[in-house]
Amino acid sequence: MTKMPNSVDIMDIQTMLPHRYPFLLIDRVEDMVDDQSAVGIKNVTASEPWFTGHFPEKPIFPGVLIVEAMAQAAAILVISHLRKTMADFAADSVYFMSIDKARFRNPVLPGDQMRIHVEKVNQRRMAYKFACVAKVGDKIAAEAEVMAMYIGDQK
Repeated sequence: MTKMPNSVDIMDIQTMLPHRYPFLLIDRVEDMVDDQSAVGIKNVTASEPWFTGHFPEKPIFPGVLIVEAMAQAAAILVISHLRKTMADFAADSVYFMSIDKARFRNPVLPGDQMRIHVEKVNQRRMAYKFACVAKVGDKIAAEAEVMAMYIGDQK
């Protein structure tokens, strides 16, 4: 396996993903093992803009954003690995391809820390498939399979 940093912080993440607040959903990635697995961290705060409408009386972190956070955590793992193994790698060329088997089990609320476990299931050329499980404490909030693909420099 390729030697990689075990974790990346928000400053590193901002060099990997084009997303910015409020759509940059991952605060940190820990326990990175090559391009095989990692744990993405999302600290959910009451000041996030979607809570004003989802739902005002009982705020719940939207499921579609949980899925997006899963995709971002997987993309960070892929990008971190490709930066180490490809001399001409361009981070802005990793794209979200698909979501399958999404299931939502428990709500994610303001004040929660969501830990997103991503594990590579398959890779064909530059397309990666990950099994993802988002947890708050020991409870599963959601699970899904996501795919991302590196398509080379698009400039």
